[in-house]
Amino acid sequence: QVQLVESGGGLVQAGGSLGVSCAASGSLFVIKIGLRAMGWYRQAPGKERELVATITSGGTKTYGDSVKGRFTISRDNAKNTVYLQMSSLKPEDTAVYYCNLATTVREYWGQGTQVTVSS
Repeated sequence: QVQLVESGGGLVQAGGSLGVSCAASGSLFVIKIGLRAMGWYRQAPGKERELVATITSGGTKTYGDSVKGRFTISRDNAKNTVYLQMSSLKPEDTAVYYCNLATTVREYWGQGTQVTVSS
């Protein structure tokens, strides 16, 4: 089993910056051997969950169109942690941000962390 613990998030004014992180723990075999990608998705009230950013085990990064150029995903393999640095935040970035770990067998999700951007 794998557990994902998110930290960071909170309230920030439009135009500001914020970072969130997600640490994976549990089955090292799954985390190290079976890993395909880690990343972030978000869900705003009344909307579907959408891709924010992912990074594959090989280091390839993918960003959602709405965050390209403003958000940066990175990973610390030694700490099994993925980071999301968000800048030039907009009120429409307000959502619950969920960490995701995808393996060759299944996906794991964190509990979510709230990011609120005030105008």
